[in-house]
Amino acid sequence: MISRRHFIEASTAGAASLTLAGCETVEQSAEALPPSINRLESWADRPTPITMDERVIRVDKAKQLMREEGIDALALCGGTSMIYFTNIRWGGGERLFSVVIPLQGEAFVVCPAFEEDRAREQLALGPLVGSQVYTWEEHENPYERVAQGLMDRGLKAGRIGAEETMQFRFSNGIALAAPAIEVVDATVVTAGCRGVKNAHEIELMTLANEITLTAYKAAYLAMEEGMTQGDVGGLIRLAHQRLGFSGSASVQTGEWSALPHGSITPQVIHEGTILLIDGGCTVEGYRSDMSRTFVLGQPSDIMRERFDIEFDAQTAAYYAAGPGVLPEEIDSAARKVIEDAGYGPGYTYFTHRVGHGIGMDGHEWPYLVKGNRTPLITGNVFSDEPGIYVPGEFGVRLEDCMYITDSGAELFTPQSPSLEDPFGNWDH
Repeated sequence: MISRRHFIEASTAGAASLTLAGCETVEQSAEALPPSINRLESWADRPTPITMDERVIRVDKAKQLMREEGIDALALCGGTSMIYFTNIRWGGGERLFSVVIPLQGEAFVVCPAFEEDRAREQLALGPLVGSQVYTWEEHENPYERVAQGLMDRGLKAGRIGAEETMQFRFSNGIALAAPAIEVVDATVVTAGCRGVKNAHEIELMTLANEITLTAYKAAYLAMEEGMTQGDVGGLIRLAHQRLGFSGSASVQTGEWSALPHGSITPQVIHEGTILLIDGGCTVEGYRSDMSRTFVLGQPSDIMRERFDIEFDAQTAAYYAAGPGVLPEEIDSAARKVIEDAGYGPGYTYFTHRVGHGIGMDGHEWPYLVKGNRTPLITGNVFSDEPGIYVPGEFGVRLEDCMYITDSGAELFTPQSPSLEDPFGNWDH
């Protein structure tokens, strides 16, 4: 039986309520924090930001893929792909703001006239500094500016690739303003670049995953029976903050853990009940994603049995991964373990794919799912997260992220050893 009295003893007014209310900073309330969280020190000085030179290489690779795919220009809107290539951080909204990277000629920007100074300020932070800016007033058609920019670069006809998160009204507006230009899906370009991580990106994601595992363990050691899922989520956020980063996790208990993405039902932690936590943090724009399943107190035999099956399934997926392997084969390796143990067929109890790509977005390319037959290559990064979910009882999921190397795959973080000891000797 695990004792966690130190949390309740430290919080007559409620350290958890401080966490949830957010009425004090971590530093101000440090004396009220559980020891496992209070002893955490900041890692904020550890990551190295992505450099200008790296973004130049990314733009060059995008142009190489555009040339191979017969795409004459790439249109980006606010989001992670824009940050990836340009270092411009721009929110969404109904007003068109777009960076267009032509295969031939200089990139250009289309933005609202009142945003021009802000656009130039951000352009100066990336490889497209000095790019021409086409502005439009509130009553004007912004898509005509895109068409003009393309025409100024000799593109009267051809194909412009719209990155996949671009709103339809934007891509459709471009198509209507430049009818001789075909608007096509640019995923082959953005995924072709972003889906393959270099050593620096792997380094940032390694740190992100180590931060999350450290935060999870600190929160776990502070848990007490009677806490709500909000209390535990607050501890996880605080632990990430103490480490110098923003991170969070969903928390599900008992029968609600059988829902892979949880329930909004209010839940209270009890000794002997399954807990499933799932979340992560961001380091210099790169994400972690991790799930842990454990029990406060003594698990039942069926809990142990399903955990062991789950562990073996996660391990099977890990060993199946490598360069040249088809993504569907990794899903199949994990699914076979679960099916052979009696929790099949197919999606009966293992209700989702075994993994998703991860990088600047929590879910990106490649996806480890039946039907994906695009061979993996060195630098692909994805989650390894089979699950067993029995409705009305409980769910078990273990999730660690891994990346493809020249000779196989590597996990960013060690697997969880058991329900009673979910973090083993992890002590970073």
